[in-house]
Amino acid sequence: MKLIILGAAAGGGFPQWNCACANCTRARAGDPHAKPRTQAALAVTANGQDYVIFNASPDLRQQILGTPALHPRTGQRDSPIAAVVLTGADVDFTAGLLNLREGQPFALYAGQRTLDRLAESAIFRVLAPTTVPQRRIEIDTATRLLDAAGHDLALTVEPFAVPGKIALYAENTDRPDLGSTEGDTLGLKITGPDGAFFYYIPACAAVPPELAARLHGAPLLLFDGTLWHDNEMIDAGLLPKTGTRMGHISVGGAGGTLEAFANAAIGQKVFVHINNSNPMILDDSPERAAATHAGWIVAHDGLELTL
Repeated sequence: MKLIILGAAAGGGFPQWNCACANCTRARAGDPHAKPRTQAALAVTANGQDYVIFNASPDLRQQILGTPALHPRTGQRDSPIAAVVLTGADVDFTAGLLNLREGQPFALYAGQRTLDRLAESAIFRVLAPTTVPQRRIEIDTATRLLDAAGHDLALTVEPFAVPGKIALYAENTDRPDLGSTEGDTLGLKITGPDGAFFYYIPACAAVPPELAARLHGAPLLLFDGTLWHDNEMIDAGLLPKTGTRMGHISVGGAGGTLEAFANAAIGQKVFVHINNSNPMILDDSPERAAATHAGWIVAHDGLELTL
């Protein structure tokens, strides 16, 4: 399998269009240690020809243009994108579907909770079901991915529920749990034709023992790297919300990702979905050094991995 990180940043990208924090200011000024990043998305192929996009970021058009492997191959209309798989209904993960509305066939896979959110919004009807069939993936059930015409893409996904929350626009603030339920936030085990596999978890609020046990022995993990510490957005004066309230585990500190996976038997560990406020996004920060020392790669756009 070949993996291409199309975008490594969290919602808003890096630099974020309306943010003048120290990190974004450095990126906007062209600082080589503050590499710009688009919003999180991943492309995977098992045959070198047909690609599956995992999460359709708002920056998907830009990401396709910047990735030659996703350019048209032959004829007047063509795309190597054969399927899209969604891990949740957040705008970060779904808005890019609107970039794929030009009548090009592909299959759309998501959990029922996400499919329900899409069905509630009339704008997604631009993806006609005769051209873009929607297919449900079930928690803890392996699904072989097929293109719109039913051709095998040689990739299998097995979704599993991870701690998280319902999409921001669907929150019910009258409820303590905001209306969240199992299936709002999914992780994926993605397996290729030769049995090689990896885990993709771009959003996660905690690493309970059962999740750590599931990931044990994985050759590759792509994991939520949104914030360095829980009060990061508040301390920076950017947003009056903690990471916990946003549904994201912190990278650093007690109970954070570095601690949770300190002794994990995992081959490669890669942070994705990195917020513009996270100091780890800077190549020369102490936080980046700490993440690297702990054995993590901080993803950037265009990073390629092979299994």
